[in-house]
Amino acid sequence: MKIVLFAGGVGSRLWPLSRKSAPKQFGKIIADRSMLQIAVHKLFPEFKWEDVFISTGKQYAPHITEQLPSLPEKNVIVEPEMRDVGPAVGLVIAQFVKTNPNEPIVLLWGSDHLVKKEALFRKILRTAEKKVLENPDKIVFIAQKPRYGNQNVGYIEFGEQTETIDGLALHEFKAFQYAPPSELANEFATDNKHAWNLGYFATTPALLWKMFEEFSPELFAHLKKIHDAYQTDAYEQVLEEVYPQIEKISFDHAILEKMDPKVGCVISADIGWSDIGAWEALKEALSDTVEANVTKGKILLEGCTDSILHNESKQLIVGIDLEGLVVVSMEDVILICPKDSVPKIKKFVQNLSGTDYEHLV
Repeated sequence: MKIVLFAGGVGSRLWPLSRKSAPKQFGKIIADRSMLQIAVHKLFPEFKWEDVFISTGKQYAPHITEQLPSLPEKNVIVEPEMRDVGPAVGLVIAQFVKTNPNEPIVLLWGSDHLVKKEALFRKILRTAEKKVLENPDKIVFIAQKPRYGNQNVGYIEFGEQTETIDGLALHEFKAFQYAPPSELANEFATDNKHAWNLGYFATTPALLWKMFEEFSPELFAHLKKIHDAYQTDAYEQVLEEVYPQIEKISFDHAILEKMDPKVGCVISADIGWSDIGAWEALKEALSDTVEANVTKGKILLEGCTDSILHNESKQLIVGIDLEGLVVVSMEDVILICPKDSVPKIKKFVQNLSGTDYEHLV
């Protein structure tokens, strides 16, 4: 089985730590390893380096080879420029369908995702592989059992249990639910019919290639040119010419929303998953209780609760009687805001373009 991790996002919700020049996945946000390194190493020792692939943008390829020296250079799949997730997946499949069309493949979003129960996660990947080997026309979605009514993630609705493989239950796939309002999210968290949609799934390149052709014919026409040129001397030139012409489209809009629900099945389990693509999500992932603080760097606190403080500067940060705050100190900028205001960071950063502070983006 081949595993592809997508590591192309900028991560502006983790600004000012994450920027265009230094995206979050390459930063040491949690420990002495980058999020990319953490994401990849959770696959071992079950999988081998030659079976792991990274999809990224041209500007980030050097970071990949620097941080993952054991990864074969040919396993870095490079987009000439970012065209959203639909084309990114299409580029991967255009290559794989030519070399290993029927070998199971797992696609993993978010090189900034944290999975605490790594052994269980690896077991689930192998279970999904078995299902796809038996049913190459299936997509196995891997989902996280909800810990609470999270409004910032999508949900997968699943139905009856269809079978058990290696002690793991597989369920019917019903539908996707995108970022539900608070009341509905709280209902989903307890009804035993919904799980957080991680964007993780296993299938075969052949099936996805067929779906691109059926559901997104214009996108497929571009991908077919790239596919035909792959493993020839003309590949790099064709890729540079054709790929930038592709319209930006999400993978959900291009493929998944048009998929027959019968094609999918769901494994829902508690793998300790968190998307730490934003400061408040990082706080939730790393703290044992809502009241606990999360800190990194030179920080002294007194009487503080439910706050995250991240200090990359040489100065000491002192916090007294803080509650529900995000404080991020870099050498060139300091961010201070309530946790509830984190969704506004992305728009704020976008508005810096064209100003005297554009260099901070």
